[in-house]
Amino acid sequence: MKYSQLFCPTLKEDPASVEVASHRLLLRAGMIRQVAAGIYDVLPVGLRVIRKIETIVRQEMNRAGAQEILMPMVQPAELWKETGRWEGNGKELLRFKDRNERDFCLGPTHEEVVTDLVRREIRSYKQLPVNLYQIQTKFRDEIRPRFGLMRGREFSMKDAYSFDVSLEGMQESYRKMKVAYENIFRRCGLQFRSVQADSGNIGGSQSEEFMVLAQSGEDEVAHCPNCGYAANTEKAQSSIDFSTLTKEVFVQKEKKETPNQKTIEQVASFLGIDPDQTLKVLLYHTEKGIAAAVLPGNRELSEIQFQRALGVSEFRPLAPAELKGQGGVEFGSIGPIDLKKAIPGVTQVLFDTLIHKGRAYCVGANENGFHWVGAVAGKDFLANDEPYNLHKVAQGDRCMQCDGGMLEVERGIEVGHIFALGTKYSKAMNCVFTDENGKEKPMEMGCYGVGVSRTAQAAVEQNFDDKGIVFPPAIAPFEVVIDVVKWKDETLQKHAVELYQTLLDHGFDVLLDDRDVSIGVKLKDAELLGIPARILVGHKGIEQQQLEVKMRWAADQHWISPSELVSWLKENLEKGIDA
Repeated sequence: MKYSQLFCPTLKEDPASVEVASHRLLLRAGMIRQVAAGIYDVLPVGLRVIRKIETIVRQEMNRAGAQEILMPMVQPAELWKETGRWEGNGKELLRFKDRNERDFCLGPTHEEVVTDLVRREIRSYKQLPVNLYQIQTKFRDEIRPRFGLMRGREFSMKDAYSFDVSLEGMQESYRKMKVAYENIFRRCGLQFRSVQADSGNIGGSQSEEFMVLAQSGEDEVAHCPNCGYAANTEKAQSSIDFSTLTKEVFVQKEKKETPNQKTIEQVASFLGIDPDQTLKVLLYHTEKGIAAAVLPGNRELSEIQFQRALGVSEFRPLAPAELKGQGGVEFGSIGPIDLKKAIPGVTQVLFDTLIHKGRAYCVGANENGFHWVGAVAGKDFLANDEPYNLHKVAQGDRCMQCDGGMLEVERGIEVGHIFALGTKYSKAMNCVFTDENGKEKPMEMGCYGVGVSRTAQAAVEQNFDDKGIVFPPAIAPFEVVIDVVKWKDETLQKHAVELYQTLLDHGFDVLLDDRDVSIGVKLKDAELLGIPARILVGHKGIEQQQLEVKMRWAADQHWISPSELVSWLKENLEKGIDA
């Protein structure tokens, strides 16, 4: 490709109101342009990156035995109603009616459609297993689209669905997909981690996320260096060494006035204690009434684990206005002692495992402007209650897998998710097969997704510097850029064109910068686009019969003879960024 023919509208200045580096760089590098909130044009250079990721995905899916199909983006409501997800999904599911007043939606995922396809075409165990995948546009009407392709409403995704005759067969399909995903992200040149995750709205008994590690990632990942355990912090479980807690300061249980002290920090500061000596109560509205989570004041609640422990589907924080009609106690003064009496609407109270029985705490007195100090867990509350893992894991917590390692917390961007669905969809939609004994059984299913466009931006978020993007070679828009010091110089132009053709003949993906602009502009654009290898064509190199070559991630340039160039480039592109 010649740069003069490339549609690549780069920007000199950073775009306004952009929150993360990768979004800023994709805009500056002329790879995407916004059409509407969460909806983007992908321009030629950006599309080249996405297509290279797609190629890797296809190769690994095909190698794992999956077969590519293409399903419609527009889906009829009838299929979603069979599984109950038409009513169960919120506004993220974009619904509309056709001219005949029939209900449809834009597909955010395709479990219903693929299950309908398979139930109509497969009847016998002899036709199984089968794994079908597609790479297609999805649409989710995100409440707050942001970060460019990272949290868009319209996005490109690979989704695969496996169908097996047995649980063991499904687990084998799941294992193959996990290996395929590891190969995909490894070949893309990304640093990633697979972690245990919550199955969410998709469902199933087991799921794992694939996280590209990046400081600006939306998710947190807990990892144990000792045993290799890894999980999303919303899903992870941990314990602490109770001997490390702040030394108890309360002599006896007594009620203390705490006027206008609403937060844990305010109460702790007012009483001169550490936040880990306090407990907080968080209230949530559910279909079973008001549920309370009690956990140490210095810890965050994992809403996912709390909701799972409650076994509820309707789940949201209780609003202050809703609390007013529940006995008059205000947020900031709520405590676990006789909580159900103080707030009659409370039907469930769950305590966190990090509350140490026998330890004295400061807790709300269920009386506005007052707290109990010296309230003992296991005596004044939590006497006969079974604790639950409700807290979000934090750096330095103890690993419960090996009970010896200390958990480390990293930030990551979710780019893939695999699910062991079981029979959730096949039972609901009567997707059955006849076994060798002539008996009908529901198929065991798995579901496997890769965010293709999201992976492209995650790669940028993981690999950039103050000059621009630093693409891993396997997914870079071009592998090599040839920069000519002065394009109108006939000698330089002749050498550059010959070099360009030579590299093309050897299979390299090359961009020849044939623009009549300064060499400074050319070098800056090459760095902005993140092209791995740059070759500078100038009179000095021609005179010395050497080529000045620099890898995008390296500090120094190298002088390479033309006869060694091809092998040198292949070696260094294969080594990649970590070389």
